[in-house]
Amino acid sequence: MPETEKSLLQELLRQEEALQFSHFSNAIALDLGLAIVRAAERASQSVLVDIRFGDLQLFQHAMEGTNPDNVDWVRRKNNVVRRFARSSFYMGTLYRSKGTDFDTATGLDPREYAAHGGAFPLRIRGAGLVGTVTVSGLPQAEDHALAVAVLKTMV
Repeated sequence: MPETEKSLLQELLRQEEALQFSHFSNAIALDLGLAIVRAAERASQSVLVDIRFGDLQLFQHAMEGTNPDNVDWVRRKNNVVRRFARSSFYMGTLYRSKGTDFDTATGLDPREYAAHGGAFPLRIRGAGLVGTVTVSGLPQAEDHALAVAVLKTMV
C-alpha cells in the first residue's frame, strides 16, 4: 500500500474516533446542517446536506445548483456508512489501497452503494453509530472535508 494511502486511511480513522458526540438531538442535527450550509456558502460552494438519525431524516437542504442526482448520491453514500460503520471516503480509499475498487471487491450493487467521500458516521461516544451526516455536490474529498471541518467545531 502506498504511504500516502496508508496515511490517509489512518487520518480518516482518527477523524472518526475524534468526532463523536456525547449526545445527539434533533436540535444538534439542525445546528450541524445549517453550519454546513453556511460554510458552503462562505466558500461559494453548492451542496446538498443530509442528516439522519437511524432511518429518520432530521435535516436536508439542497442549495442552488444541486439536483436530484445529489439526492441519489446521498442515499448511496449513506448505505455504505450504515453497512460498514465507516465513512464512505474511508471505504472507497480502503479498497483502492488494496488495488481494487469497492464495487468489485464487495459485489454490492453500485446503484445502491457509493464508496465516495461525503457520508460520515454520526456516533455517540460509548453508544456507537447512530446516524449519518452527508454532503454531496463537490469532488469526494471536498464533500468529506466540508462535513469534517464543521463537525470539528461541534463535538
